[in-house]
Amino acid sequence: MAVLQIQAAPFFASKNRAFWNLQLAGWGAAFLLRAVSALANQQPLDLLALIVVTTITGFSISLILSVIYRKLIQQQPLVTWGLTAVVLMIAVLLHASIDAWVQGVYYAASRETTFAQRLIGLIPLPLAMLGGWSALYYAINFFLTVEQQADRLERLEAQATAAQLAMLRYQLNPHFLFNTLNSISTLVLLKQTEPANAMLTRLSGFLRHTLIAEPGSQVTLAQEIETLQLYLDIERMRFEERLRTHFEIEDAALQAQLPAMLLQPLVENAIKYAVSPQEEGAQISLTARVIGERLRLTVEDTGPGVDDSPRDPSAPPVPGRPVSTGVGLANIRNRLAQAYGDNHLFETRSEAGGGFTVLIEIPFTPAIRAEGRAAPAAAVGTAISGGGDNIIPLNPPKTIGTTA
Repeated sequence: MAVLQIQAAPFFASKNRAFWNLQLAGWGAAFLLRAVSALANQQPLDLLALIVVTTITGFSISLILSVIYRKLIQQQPLVTWGLTAVVLMIAVLLHASIDAWVQGVYYAASRETTFAQRLIGLIPLPLAMLGGWSALYYAINFFLTVEQQADRLERLEAQATAAQLAMLRYQLNPHFLFNTLNSISTLVLLKQTEPANAMLTRLSGFLRHTLIAEPGSQVTLAQEIETLQLYLDIERMRFEERLRTHFEIEDAALQAQLPAMLLQPLVENAIKYAVSPQEEGAQISLTARVIGERLRLTVEDTGPGVDDSPRDPSAPPVPGRPVSTGVGLANIRNRLAQAYGDNHLFETRSEAGGGFTVLIEIPFTPAIRAEGRAAPAAAVGTAISGGGDNIIPLNPPKTIGTTA
C-alpha cells in the first residue's frame, strides 16, 4: 500500500536553513532600518558602530532564546507561556544592560547619566525587538506543527480510505467461491475433467482480474464488462439455462471510467436472490447510457424482488420475497461515497409484481489517451453488435447464455 509522505512547505523544507535565513534577513533589516534612520537624522557616522554592536547583541541573544524556546514549546501551555515571559524579561534586561554599558562607553565624554538611567531608557527597544522575535518564533513553529499534523491526518485518512476500499473490494462472497470450488470438485469426482478444467481456468481468470487492481483504481466500463463476463462464465456452468442475461451498452459509455468491480456484486446479488431461488431462473439486465455529463447504470432482474428495507428483525418476512442481508448493496454504496462523495446517485427499488432494480448515476469521465484521443474499447470479442437508437446490445457468447 502506497504511503503518502509529509509534504513540507518549500521554504520550510529545511527548518534549519529557514531559521538562519529568517535570522539574517530579520536582524539585517533591523540594522538597515536603524542605520537609515540615523543617517536621515544627520547622526555621526561612527554611530553606526553602536548600531552594529546592538544588532549583534540582539542576534546573539535570539540564538540563545531559540535553544530555550525549543525546549519550552514542548511543555504544557501554562509552563510554556509562564517561563517564556520570565526568560524574555531576562533577555530584555541583558540586552538593555549591554546597550547601556556600550552607550556609557560611547557617550562617556559628552553625557553625565547613570547606568540605571540609561538602562531604563533603553528597555523599550529590546523589549519590542525580542518580544516581536519571540512572537514570530512561536507563530512559525505553531504553523509548522499544524501543517505537519494536517499532513499526518491526511496521510492517515488516505491509508484508512485505501484500507477500507481494499476491504470492500476483496469482500468476495465466500458462498460464490465455495460453490465454484465445490462444483469443480464434483466435476473431478465425476471424471468430467474438461468442464472442470474450463471452470477452474475461468475462476483463475476472474480472480486475477479482481486481485491485481489497486484499491480505489478506475477501469473503463468495457474492462468492467470483460471481468463481468468471466464471472458469468463461471455461474453459467452452475445454472446453465436458468441464468439469462441481457446487456444494452451505449457506444459512448464503453469508455466511461468507474471503480473496479462495481457491477459484479450487483450481478452476484441478482443471481443469489433472483436466479437461485426460482426453478425457472431469471433474466439479469444491464443498461449503460450517457445522459449529459452523467453515466447511468441500471442492473435489474426478473426475480421475486428483494426486501432490502429496514425492518424489525422479529417481524416475519414478506412471503415469496427473500430478505437481503444488505452487505453487497452497502459495499457498493460505501465505495461510491468514497469515490464520488455526494456527487452520485444510488437507488434500489423492488416492484410489487417481482423484479429488483439498482440505479447508479456517476459523473461521466471518459478514458483519454495522452495525446488527447479516447482510448479504444477493451476487447469483448463477439459480445458487441450493432443496435438501433445508438444502443449497443451486448450479447455475450453462448457460454454466457445471453438472450435478446
